[in-house]
Amino acid sequence: MINLNAGPLTLILALHLASAPGEMNSGMDEIAVSADHKGFIRRATGNPFVPFGFNYDHDDVGRLLEDYWEKEWDRVEADFAEMRQLGANVVRIHLQTCKFLDAPDKANPKALAQLDRLVQLAGKTGLYLNLTGLGCYHKRDVPAWYDGLAESERWAAQAFFWQSIAKRCAGSPAIFCYDLMNEPVVPGGRRKEGDWLGPPFGDKHFVQLISLDQGNRPRPDIAKAWIDLLCGAIRQVDRRHLITVGMVDWSLDRKGLTSGFVPGKVVDSLDFVSVHLYPQTGKLDVALETFRGFSVGKPVVVEETFPLQCTAKELETFMDKAGTVSCGWISFYWGKPPNELRRSKTIGDAMLLEWLGVFEKRARRINSQAP
Repeated sequence: MINLNAGPLTLILALHLASAPGEMNSGMDEIAVSADHKGFIRRATGNPFVPFGFNYDHDDVGRLLEDYWEKEWDRVEADFAEMRQLGANVVRIHLQTCKFLDAPDKANPKALAQLDRLVQLAGKTGLYLNLTGLGCYHKRDVPAWYDGLAESERWAAQAFFWQSIAKRCAGSPAIFCYDLMNEPVVPGGRRKEGDWLGPPFGDKHFVQLISLDQGNRPRPDIAKAWIDLLCGAIRQVDRRHLITVGMVDWSLDRKGLTSGFVPGKVVDSLDFVSVHLYPQTGKLDVALETFRGFSVGKPVVVEETFPLQCTAKELETFMDKAGTVSCGWISFYWGKPPNELRRSKTIGDAMLLEWLGVFEKRARRINSQAP
């Protein structure tokens, strides 16, 4: 995850979508994995589908979606319209545990109702949702009861979270996938009680631990057991929508830093593999080699990428080289459309504007090839 604080928010006129509720998913078709396991198709027609879109994780001043999606719904509508205008067909949404669970076995009805509203908006706009769950991005918002749970209890609460979400969304073709967690990690050895979050990036914790004590268990075995449990909870109520998990690029079984989520050892229950990858200037071939390590017989989507450590042109070159392996790409959008970015004088906005230009060009190419 990345965060570019690029100046004050400019209010945008909301786009009022006129579709009736009964028509909210008009023209949308459920997405499935292709028969050759190399990509995705639209289930009813069999036509290929290339997920290409944005992480809509926070606004340009760092507020998480749940911080403003009730009082500023017109902003959410406008942002969805802008992402669609830029050529996106998928939006990745990050749902916070503390907003959707009031207790280990009690979901928050108000949050679920707002999620219903978001799914309807996605259907109206023609944007598929990647629903990423179990977020604990702001440590101050994580309830003490949740951090105090033992591993098995925490996993049970997480399974309940996902079953509650999936039960709500099972009937909508606007769901692209459920992403179990953003950047989960199995620790080596033992951590102190309640220490479930990785180091912060700015004011947010994007890496989260799924265990505090490895014990005598191989780390990939822990990761697989956790994935299998959560997938099983989802499949009890939704057997159709796709499931993935957002892996850091240091998940491969190599010397040095590793997450424990070794792709070839943990993905049996997943429909496709998601990797978060930010190529570095002068090291595009290294990033490409890393990326190929996630190709383990299932479709691979680059679920997070951005010219954070390279230029927009270099990232475009990387995407061209990785195109034979990647089945989709998801970058970032924080609510500032190109016309607003052009008026800005900040370096961050200039970089974002350049990248959105590259994104829009590639989106047009993908959309022109779609049946």
